Amino acid sequence: MENYRKARTVEQPSLCPFPDLPSSTPEIRVKDGSKIRNLLRFALSRMEEKTASADHLGPHEGSGVRAGLGENLCRQIMFTGVGQSVAKAITCVEIMKRRVHSLHQLTKLVYCTVQEVWEPLEPEAGFESLTVSRNVPSVWVLLSRDSLDKDQPGYQAPGSFDALWAQALKEEAATPKHGQRRKRGGIGAGRTDGAGRGKGPRKHPGRPGEPRKPLGHAGGGQN
Repeated sequence: MENYRKARTVEQPSLCPFPDLPSSTPEIRVKDGSKIRNLLRFALSRMEEKTASADHLGPHEGSGVRAGLGENLCRQIMFTGVGQSVAKAITCVEIMKRRVHSLHQLTKLVYCTVQEVWEPLEPEAGFESLTVSRNVPSVWVLLSRDSLDKDQPGYQAPGSFDALWAQALKEEAATPKHGQRRKRGGIGAGRTDGAGRGKGPRKHPGRPGEPRKPLGHAGGGQN
């Protein structure tokens, strides 16, 4: 593929895994270049009953964002992400669950087809365009104020993950930590006060057991 360059990527439409979903339910498609604050600004404006303030969204995200009137509020909202956007879609879902409480969640994981169109770098060389189809994972998350089918795979009750994280933090705090260094108190072993490096009388080199010579004049002068 060194003679080609990727021209565009076309995502093939896929069927919604929630067949009984009302057509008025907003669908937020999370892309690689989507900003989370913009996605949440729209989602909260459709789900919250109060004005979205800057205290929750940040200094530049909450300005000019107002929730719709009572007839425009939605009971359900859906997030979708494909490929590398799956992690960002899940992040948006978790933030929504902390902003709007008592939301039921239903998650579906499916595969969708993505076509990549590759064009030759030098068309005059006789190369033709190539179309490569790939199956990539995608996530569909439905958040609802109303109760959902609890027997469906991927169902999460409101507050289930909050209790799970609280239990995990409690167990982590109760578990003693291993490998910590024992703090040394006072003077280290084998060392006495005043015997540190650079302290004490200067030692003169000499043979072991040989008495130190008295200081005198050089060359052995007269008394």
